[in-house]
Amino acid sequence: MRKAALILFAVFGFVFSVNAQENKIILLPSRIIDGDTLPYVYLPELEVYALQVPRSFRKRKKLSRLVKNVKRVYPYARLAAIQLHWYDRELVEAQNDRERRKIMKKAEKEIKERYGGELRKLNFSQGLILIKLIDRETGETSYDLVEGLRGSFTAFFYQAFARLWGYNLKIKYDPDGEDRQIETIVRMIERGQI
Repeated sequence: MRKAALILFAVFGFVFSVNAQENKIILLPSRIIDGDTLPYVYLPELEVYALQVPRSFRKRKKLSRLVKNVKRVYPYARLAAIQLHWYDRELVEAQNDRERRKIMKKAEKEIKERYGGELRKLNFSQGLILIKLIDRETGETSYDLVEGLRGSFTAFFYQAFARLWGYNLKIKYDPDGEDRQIETIVRMIERGQI
């Protein structure tokens, strides 16, 4: 009898403790569709992307090299965009063309002193990726940036010199086409995934 009472007490205690929980009412926005009230919730947009890992060893190695190169030059492209924004504000505040030229010469000297040695160490592929990423970050090709800041003659000279080395300063960044892998790698870098 004691065992039955003890079991009954344990069962009722458990049942009452389950029923004793508070009912929290959560109000959701809803719509009435065909006489039914349906809740709806706005979900944040989710972006799905992934690197296309090839099957062959040679192509995987090429992808690995691309990831390494993008990781190496992406900070320079970000710095270029930040510096360009800062110098644009400086140039807008300049009183005349003489002061603008002075600001640009100072900027060029600072950039050469600060990054010249590091940028000279980049290989051909990294240089090409840097040109594309500068277009991605600034919204303008390298040629247009040089033309806007230094003039068309200097831009023509830089383009001719770049063409001698196999580069093209007028190249556009195409995130949906040719540069899709680079765009995926950059997004993964920005999210801290690689």
